[in-house]
Amino acid sequence: MVCDANGKIITSFLPKKFLCENCHNNLKYQTFFGLSWRGIAHFQPLLTDTSFGINSKLAVLNMPDPVTARESIWLPFIQEELQCDEETVIIGHSSGAAAAMRYAETHKVYGLILVGAYTSDLGDENERESGYFGRPWEWEQMRRNVGHIVQFGSTDDPFLPWEEQQAVAEGLGAVLHKYTDRGHFQNTQFPELIDAVRKLMAAA
Repeated sequence: MVCDANGKIITSFLPKKFLCENCHNNLKYQTFFGLSWRGIAHFQPLLTDTSFGINSKLAVLNMPDPVTARESIWLPFIQEELQCDEETVIIGHSSGAAAAMRYAETHKVYGLILVGAYTSDLGDENERESGYFGRPWEWEQMRRNVGHIVQFGSTDDPFLPWEEQQAVAEGLGAVLHKYTDRGHFQNTQFPELIDAVRKLMAAA
C-alpha cells in the first residue's frame, strides 16, 4: 500500500519489500514488511517522500521466501541486500516484526517500529518453519542495539493474543500504542505510523 501524508492508502501492491531511503540528517528509513501468520500479505505501506515533505529515493525489492519468511533467508537479505544499519529505522509488521526483532539481536539499528508483534509460533506449522521462535528472545541485547523502539498493537487482533503483544512491549521497553479496534492492522488508514516515523526523524 502507498500512504499519503494523512496515512490514507492510495495504492496497493503484492507482497514486496519497499525501501525508502530519505535524505534527512543522514538517516535512512527502510520499511520492512511481513506476512500474517496465515501467510497472507496484509500490511505493506510505502512511506513516500510526500508523507514527510523531504526528498527521497525509492526502490522496490522482492522479499525472498515470501510465504514462510524463513529467518535463515530474510536476515541475511536484510543485512546484505538492504544494508540495514545504525542509520536505519525498520518497520516490521507481523512476521516482519519477528524478523526485525531477531535482526536487532545481532545488529545495531537506529529504530524499530513494530506492528502486530508476537513471541511464539502460535501453534502454526508455517510459523515454526520460519525459525524465529525456537529459542528465547534476547530482549536486553535488542534494547542495547536499538536507539528507539515503537510498537503498535490491538487487543482485538484476530491472530495474535494480546498477552504476546504485551510481552514484546515489556521485553523491549517499547513505546506502546495500544488499541482495541485495529485488528491485525489491515486498516485503510494508519496516520499514527506516519507520525511515529516523523517523530523519529525529528529526534535524529
